[in-house]
Amino acid sequence: MGKNIEKAKQKIDRTKEYSLEDAIKLLKECKYAKFDETVELAVNLGVDPKKSDQVVRGTVLLPHGTGKSVRVLVFAKGEKEKEAREAGADYVGAEDLVDKIQKGWLDFDKAVATPDVMGLVGRLGKILGPRGLMPNPKLGTVTFDVKKAVSELKAGKVEFAVDKGGVVHVPIGKISFEDTKLVENARTIISSLIKAKPAASKGKYLKKVTLSSTMGPGIKINIDSITAKKG
Repeated sequence: MGKNIEKAKQKIDRTKEYSLEDAIKLLKECKYAKFDETVELAVNLGVDPKKSDQVVRGTVLLPHGTGKSVRVLVFAKGEKEKEAREAGADYVGAEDLVDKIQKGWLDFDKAVATPDVMGLVGRLGKILGPRGLMPNPKLGTVTFDVKKAVSELKAGKVEFAVDKGGVVHVPIGKISFEDTKLVENARTIISSLIKAKPAASKGKYLKKVTLSSTMGPGIKINIDSITAKKG
């Protein structure tokens, strides 16, 4: 595996910033893993995440999804329980699911809850919170519009949040995706990050953008090649 990564690194000019399109082509040329790797953008932002007014967080619906099948759990009762099942939720319930999760079950990727059951779901804060699975009104996962929430998560809605180092990591699809789909997903993410820019952020906001795959090396991207308007 070490030899493979070294060969891949040799194909990349470390001093160069590539256009988004060229970086995607290069990433595919460097591929050596035998599975369909996830492609990810890492964006260094000009923010201080220690300050509450400079935290960047949100969601974005990727036009071409992530290529990953998402298991969605919904905490709901009555009519909303029925709505969740019809929308394609994988697991639906209330007390029964809370009990199951408290016993250690966590076989799902995203969780949605209706506001009326959040008192119940709140018991799971210490379990779901650290794993990024806790329903959150700011991310659209605490809502009575269960159908929309489930549909969007299934279609490729992803969350982004700046880490302690001021970096946002977001998946943009699989390496098997057509180049144009990866480009459109990447542009959608950058556009969402720009919209989420805190008013308190001064100076250069998009400082550095890197593209990588699960096993591949990082490739520096020319920021103008992503933000430039096409057509």
